[in-house]
Amino acid sequence: MVDPFTAATSLALGGGGMYLLLKQWRLRNKRLRAKALLEKYGTRTRLQQQSGRMRLIFNNPQVGDLPSSEQEAWQERDQRRDRSFIELDLIQPPQEEPGESEEERASELERRHEWIQSNEPPMQEHAALVAEEEIGSGVVVADPAEELETAIDERLEREGGASGVVQISLAWDDYNDLDLHLFCPSGERIYFNNKRSDCGGILDVDMNVRPLSNTPVENVVWRDIAPLGTYKVGVHFYKHHRKRKTKRVCTYRLRVITHGRAKEYVGKIKYGQAMQMVTSFTLASTK
Repeated sequence: MVDPFTAATSLALGGGGMYLLLKQWRLRNKRLRAKALLEKYGTRTRLQQQSGRMRLIFNNPQVGDLPSSEQEAWQERDQRRDRSFIELDLIQPPQEEPGESEEERASELERRHEWIQSNEPPMQEHAALVAEEEIGSGVVVADPAEELETAIDERLEREGGASGVVQISLAWDDYNDLDLHLFCPSGERIYFNNKRSDCGGILDVDMNVRPLSNTPVENVVWRDIAPLGTYKVGVHFYKHHRKRKTKRVCTYRLRVITHGRAKEYVGKIKYGQAMQMVTSFTLASTK
């Protein structure tokens, strides 16, 4: 006669093993499906470095590039991200806007530091969910002639932003606080609470913690050497500042430069919305 405890233990272990196998099978299928979508709808470009060596860049597709069934699947994932953002209580509560003295500036920076200290675990959890996404959130490729309207280079020069072999810049035209999040090939995330990555990326411009500019810009750059692998660009509507002509829906412009090749996108993000995976690209060797 089989001991009931032994039988129950065997069943539990067997069930646990089946669960892990099923989970691995689903993850594998998910990766294969994402790879197939990227190969079918993404773009590939050969880039020449200053050293004369070549690089391949793979640009992942936007949700609008996909067939309707895949767009519906993306919408479901996006709704899941929005629910996560709300459930983790990551929406900044409204408050009176601070003044412009140095004391009030220091106080606002301290409030953000305290918020990060208490909300870092849920923010990391939400960022990990966003980082799973392979498809862009629906930004459109910008007309280069419209660059004069946003003047990203002028803003970067004004704020002392650096340029480099890989550079991602975010600009918008009101007093809201948007934040650039760069998911690195190494698995690190560069953002305002982690401005330097071990793989060489630096967030060197971070604006509108306080609503001081209606022509802000943020900038992440690899100056000399950029690692191979996948870069994912996220945008987070951190805080809505209640100032004149500053609304809860913000239009932004994103520029991605890879080894001298620039590509610009225009998108919108709403206050209270989950962090958006705006676009992603992969640098690879031609060998």
